[in-house]
Amino acid sequence: MTAMAHEPLTQDEVLLEWFLALDTPQGFRAELIEGELVVTPPPDGEHEDYIELVVGQVYRKSRTDMQFSANKGLTLASGGAGPQNHAIPDITFAPRRLRLFRTAGSWMPCDGVAMVVEVTSTRPQAHRAAKTHCYARGGIPLYLLVDRKASSITLFSVPERGDYRQLCVVPLGKPISLPEPFAFDLDTADFL
Repeated sequence: MTAMAHEPLTQDEVLLEWFLALDTPQGFRAELIEGELVVTPPPDGEHEDYIELVVGQVYRKSRTDMQFSANKGLTLASGGAGPQNHAIPDITFAPRRLRLFRTAGSWMPCDGVAMVVEVTSTRPQAHRAAKTHCYARGGIPLYLLVDRKASSITLFSVPERGDYRQLCVVPLGKPISLPEPFAFDLDTADFL
């Protein structure tokens, strides 16, 4: 009996396998974005306050009954070469009727996700560029970015060909309109 020869793993396969086997310290999160490993420390209190303000308003004001997951791993297409992206938004929203999170594993596809939310932290440029393209390639209809350094909030919408075709930027303190399925103005006065 002869041993079967195995094809050697590609560099992308090795990177993905290594990434999925990572054991990050408690509170830290690891993402694979555009072939780069990104490890983020636990968030500070201001970061968490912004998350709570967004979630609270979505629950109270959204036209569609939403469920959310904090720090849910999403698998997204890469920009060409490289392994599939693995991003962890601060918040992922989906219509409750879909019950997307009930049977999801650590990493789930983004089908059915209505909006992801990010609050900038130690690497704001990653949220402004690489993650924007990841979410657009994943077909996520809405990406809301609370940019603490720029004191603004940006809504990216209409994903097409790996980018969002529309964006609306307002300074923190001003309301920003969230379209269907949310259909309400997010008040950011308490973000100041």
